[in-house]
Amino acid sequence: MVVMNGMQNTSFIDYPGKIVTTIFFGNCNFRCPYCHNSDLVFNKDLPQIDHSVLLEHLEKRRKMLDGICITGGEPTLHPDLPELIRDVKEAGFLVKLDSNGTNPKMLEELFSEGLVDYIAMDIKAPKEKYPEIVRVNVNMDHIERSIELIREMAPDYEFRTTIPRELLSEDDIMAIGEWIKGSKRYALQQFKPHKPLDPECMNCHGYSKEEMEAMAEKLRGYFDEVLVRAT
Repeated sequence: MVVMNGMQNTSFIDYPGKIVTTIFFGNCNFRCPYCHNSDLVFNKDLPQIDHSVLLEHLEKRRKMLDGICITGGEPTLHPDLPELIRDVKEAGFLVKLDSNGTNPKMLEELFSEGLVDYIAMDIKAPKEKYPEIVRVNVNMDHIERSIELIREMAPDYEFRTTIPRELLSEDDIMAIGEWIKGSKRYALQQFKPHKPLDPECMNCHGYSKEEMEAMAEKLRGYFDEVLVRAT
């Protein structure tokens, strides 16, 4: 049985247009200073939830739920992830996956089996700034391969970037746009200083909704759809 590290029974925001249960996996191979899931990143004192609990929950709420969102941490670090998803799909539910794109081999397996209906991949920074932002060495070939696989094989997808003002400039966002242009969907996400991994990021700021809308307008020629998630 697959062990998860957290479960939110109902979410209206984690899978666009769907009502889902969100499940969390601990451990992450990035150390993004603004990450608000530090307990998951370091896998500290987390609950252990057998995936049979998820399946029972889904069955009980079958009339209400469309599916699940799998997030973390970084779910693709867990080799038994396909086992969990196979059971969820066999039960007739949709699956959205959140990933940082560092494990293209896992993504290719999931896509090849038709196990993922929607994927959101975080694009952390322009290529040259990745190590600076995620604070670890990065195999950029893996990031590039994941982008390629998603564009070629995912039934539906988005790339997305959370934007702390002190770490990413508008020029950085435009550089990301140039990098992944031609993709279906790109979402700009407002940074909020809520229990960041690096306490210094409590002093970081998000861009205003108006500033993000202005960035999005400049990006719209690059993508089929550009989204702004801000309050």
